[in-house]
Amino acid sequence: MGADAKFVARRHDRVSEIAFGEQAHSTSWLDRPRSEESVEHSPSASPHAHWAGTSWEVDADETIRALRDFRPDWLVVDHYSFDARWHDRVRRELDCKVAAIDDLADRPLSVEVLVDANLAESGKEKYSDWLTGKCRVLSGPRYALLAADYRTAPRHQFHPEVRSIGIFMGGTDPGGISADVLQVCRNDAGFGGPIEVVSISANPHLAALRQACIASPNTTLSLDLQNLSAFYARHDLHVGAGGTATYERCCMGAPAIALAVAPNQLAVIPKLTALGIHREARLTGKPVTSLLESAPELADVVRDLVADPAARQTLSELGMSMVDARGADRVAACLLGESLTLRPAKLADGDQLHAWRNHPTVRALSNNDGLIDFTSHIDWLKRKIAADDCWIFVAMLGEVAAGCIRFDQQGNGDAEVSLYLDPDCTGLGLGPHLLLAGERAVIAERPSLKRFTASVLRENKASARLFINCGYSGGPLRYDKPIHQRNSGS
Repeated sequence: MGADAKFVARRHDRVSEIAFGEQAHSTSWLDRPRSEESVEHSPSASPHAHWAGTSWEVDADETIRALRDFRPDWLVVDHYSFDARWHDRVRRELDCKVAAIDDLADRPLSVEVLVDANLAESGKEKYSDWLTGKCRVLSGPRYALLAADYRTAPRHQFHPEVRSIGIFMGGTDPGGISADVLQVCRNDAGFGGPIEVVSISANPHLAALRQACIASPNTTLSLDLQNLSAFYARHDLHVGAGGTATYERCCMGAPAIALAVAPNQLAVIPKLTALGIHREARLTGKPVTSLLESAPELADVVRDLVADPAARQTLSELGMSMVDARGADRVAACLLGESLTLRPAKLADGDQLHAWRNHPTVRALSNNDGLIDFTSHIDWLKRKIAADDCWIFVAMLGEVAAGCIRFDQQGNGDAEVSLYLDPDCTGLGLGPHLLLAGERAVIAERPSLKRFTASVLRENKASARLFINCGYSGGPLRYDKPIHQRNSGS
């Protein structure tokens, strides 16, 4: 969407260096921790403060120095060690906004945006005790942060027979269980077909895993794959850990069995199991997988799914319906809302505007909730573009169209406003940016306008809040805003 990006990372191990070495953006490396003597151990410390290897003050100051010349508008932090104190110091010194990626909800957070891709009945309620100020919470798999390649990668094509199995237990392979999973699939579940095990060259258990793969006929070990989408697509059954890879498998339609190898994965696996998105399992004798105490044995689940093609097909379809690989786009749109620009609508926008206008979520909040046929829509758009008393603009985030706003001048000097967002961009806080930018644009075109007006359906609470927050008064069905108040809410 046109933003410049810079990464800041600390040298802890080869895993981080390999991961950041694969991306094209510039990276500032913070020094390895000299010792853990400075790590905070007080009662007020973040539960995972020791993971940083240094105190939050030292890390914040080093981060500030690394970014001082870059002058970011937003800082996105993905680290369980840091809490509101770190956020506040970095925000103050860099004069930026802060967004956090989290799923634990176990410490105070002082951020403008919070991203948690895990399922929850209410993301706001989950963090209600931890957010220190006003925050937009982006919660659920809709915001799963997958690589851009997943948007267009060919999905898994269902096959009644399990022709091969894929195993990926995470890059660092906690507890070295990849070899154990392989053994269970081969010896306990009795699967004799091809198995592909994926890991990274920095896996501390790589030597043992390599030997296990050599000893197992028809087994391939793949290391340091830059993208796992093809891996997920080519196997009829997967066994994996319950982190971000869970959503990658869902997106690709890969039938999967999930094992919990870290406490935060307990926020993912049971909920998705209950929804029929994947199956859960554990390995007896492997404490790292014992977090799901009531889960069945992996061997039993593998045997069941190998023998049940209908169940695997259901897992595949439900997973794809939940994750669409647009989560990173949505989060970026939320962060870049202030950079939203407008351009005059063109006839070439007709297809896109028609698709947005006929989307069920847009129609449900329109005065006319019926489907509009394409020919009628194009004829209407031609007339509106040519009219002297109408202004239609398309909202842009970089090169991406995000919404539409229209003003129709009335005979008394009023301008009736109508707007809608790309249905994929709802809930991101873009409405005020679209409305206020539209007001500025139409005033520049027609300074003689006296007032903006808007009609809102009684049940459309979100639009009512939008107009009130942008300086309109009235309601519940009609709102207006004198032009001399046009900067209200901006």
